[in-house]
Amino acid sequence: MKQAEESFYSSFIANVVLNAFSSYTAIMLNSVTIYAIRRTSSLPKPLKTLLLSVAVADLGVGLLVQPFIIALLIKLLQQNTTLPYSTLTAFSFFQCLFFYASFFGVVVIITDRYLSIHLHLRYQELVTHKRAVAVAVIFKCMQVKLTLRSGSNAVLHMSRTKSHNRTLGRT
Repeated sequence: MKQAEESFYSSFIANVVLNAFSSYTAIMLNSVTIYAIRRTSSLPKPLKTLLLSVAVADLGVGLLVQPFIIALLIKLLQQNTTLPYSTLTAFSFFQCLFFYASFFGVVVIITDRYLSIHLHLRYQELVTHKRAVAVAVIFKCMQVKLTLRSGSNAVLHMSRTKSHNRTLGRT
């Protein structure tokens, strides 16, 4: 039993170190990416908007989600207790929010690039900046709806698992 706890402890430490490194990398590289995209005038405006959307979402992961998981892991290492429901809810909300933002952003960029190849000459008249912003707003609304829906389900599952483990005598 003692050996299992020590390997669990070392995996938490490794996870904290990797998340700290990834967080720093995500913050620095996405900041540079945002700066470069804003300074580049040769990119089409719709593509620029979509790329900025994904870069900001990934910056949010580095600024909020990864430091949040680091704090949660450190708290679990120090106190060896379960986390409050409100903390799990907040973490689940931010994690789902930025996951959906990145996922939908990449899907929209892939669709945009496909349309630019497939439509070729008609691309500029069909894909305008106004339409790109409209699509981005629609996907942000879908993202928030899915986040609220899946975030509450994930927290409910986590709390059920914790209570089930307590009734079985596990920690």
